[in-house]
Amino acid sequence: MSEIDFKPKLKQKTKVQRPKLYKVMLLNDDYTPREFVVLILKAEFRLDESQAEVVMMTAHQKGICVVSVYPRDVSETKATRAIDAAVQLGYPLQFTVEPE
Repeated sequence: MSEIDFKPKLKQKTKVQRPKLYKVMLLNDDYTPREFVVLILKAEFRLDESQAEVVMMTAHQKGICVVSVYPRDVSETKATRAIDAAVQLGYPLQFTVEPE
């Protein structure tokens, strides 16, 4: 009599971890016009007019404000693009990226 193995074969599931998230922070400065900050927030971070104004005013009053939260590469890309756009027009607008 032959030995037949009737045990079901188990499939191993691989656990996929979500990427760590990073906050994009807007820093206040006294030189960049508020309208330009709102324009950058709308263009680069896809905020609507009211959200952009709230973020801009929060950064203006408190010195810093969280704009959005993304995976690291997206956060760094968006912050860099926003800073580059400001530099082209001669504004000292700054964004930082830090872990959530």
